[in-house]
Amino acid sequence: MLKLENISITFNANTPDENKALRNINLSIKKGDFITVIGSNGAGKSTLYNVIAGTLKPTSGTILLTDDNGVQKNITNDAEFKRARYIGRIFQNPLLGTAGKMSLEDNMMICYKKGFKGLKISLNNKMRQFFREQLRVLNMNLENRLGDNVDQFSGGQRQALTLLMAVMSKPSLLLLDEHTAALDPTNAAIVMDLTRRFAEEYNLTVMMVTHNMQHALDYGNRLIMMNKGEIVSDISGEEKTALTMDSIVELFKKIKVTNDNVMLN
Repeated sequence: MLKLENISITFNANTPDENKALRNINLSIKKGDFITVIGSNGAGKSTLYNVIAGTLKPTSGTILLTDDNGVQKNITNDAEFKRARYIGRIFQNPLLGTAGKMSLEDNMMICYKKGFKGLKISLNNKMRQFFREQLRVLNMNLENRLGDNVDQFSGGQRQALTLLMAVMSKPSLLLLDEHTAALDPTNAAIVMDLTRRFAEEYNLTVMMVTHNMQHALDYGNRLIMMNKGEIVSDISGEEKTALTMDSIVELFKKIKVTNDNVMLN
């Protein structure tokens, strides 16, 4: 579905501050994959996401996207706004995924239109009823607040809403960038449960960066560990299922990663 070939990115090249943030990354993401991504701070996780999303252009390498019809396209030079048509991204900050000064129904309409490219869709009573049905899945009583501006909602409500809207836009790939890290434990659990549910029901292709090792174990069919701009482990299938907290700790020890922010719980 998405293939990265020999992707490298260097900041401040040929200066004393040169930083090789990504080093010859080769990664094939298959349709339906749910990949958890772990690694210490500075390992290259956010840089990898920025390259995939089009926020950063790689210094070298190629990014290929294969659509549902099997047609492969080179998107290496595509701008971020173009990739946003098929790559969704949810950030750690719950406020970034929604427009706070716009109503809930207007936020949902914008994302829903993105999922139906080229079609003219009007916000009418039928559409509002559809939105209410979608919002009931969140179990947060938002279906009765379509006219309220989103900045009236809590962080947990906004992040759950962002996740729902991302799913409604029908992305080819959904990037989750520590999307529960800023939430309290109760809301984090709700959003993670919704993440699993949506991924399974809609056969989403997902990459999820997390510092929570329990989430890395419990979610997804594949786990990637990064260190110093490289993918040092890519574990899937039965090997992924068999992983334990102790085995992940051993993986960190083997590559001599020190990360005080890793949550071993």
